[in-house]
Amino acid sequence: MAIPPPTRHAHPMRITEATDADWPAIWAFFQPITAAGETFTYPTDMDQGQARQGWLLPEPDHTVVALDEHGTVLGTAKMNRNHMGNADHIASASYMVDPAHRGRGVGRALCEYTLDWAHRSGCTAMQFNAVVATNTRAVGLYESLGFAVVGTLERGFRHPTQGHVGLHIMYRALDHAPARARR
Repeated sequence: MAIPPPTRHAHPMRITEATDADWPAIWAFFQPITAAGETFTYPTDMDQGQARQGWLLPEPDHTVVALDEHGTVLGTAKMNRNHMGNADHIASASYMVDPAHRGRGVGRALCEYTLDWAHRSGCTAMQFNAVVATNTRAVGLYESLGFAVVGTLERGFRHPTQGHVGLHIMYRALDHAPARARR
């Protein structure tokens, strides 16, 4: 199901369900991002099979890609229930934007999509378990969309150049209008 992004983005894009055919394009930026070891808690030597299995999630979870007008994959997001059982009403999500397409609103569009998905799925909140504190672009984006840092694991992440840095837990309630309506 494609949901058009808000019109404020400078370049047209659409968000649609990720397919097996999208994986090579995702892997092309997934691998260098994770290998850099600066923003994700994934192993820096994660192989393609592990990455694909962990990113392309089966229903009821969901993985999407943001595509430009030519069908180029600009970024991707995966969304899921953060917990099971009596805590399955809390959603989570992860995002990757191809560095060649940063600054185009791709991350914001993907984050808004995941918030809307969580809201439509009956979730009452979204929690990010591990936002690297030095990833200030992501922290700023999430805060602009109503997330708050509810805790920080001091020295919880081994950054390759900055040493041990904080790992934020970020949270946002969803018992109000979806993300796009909050502006």
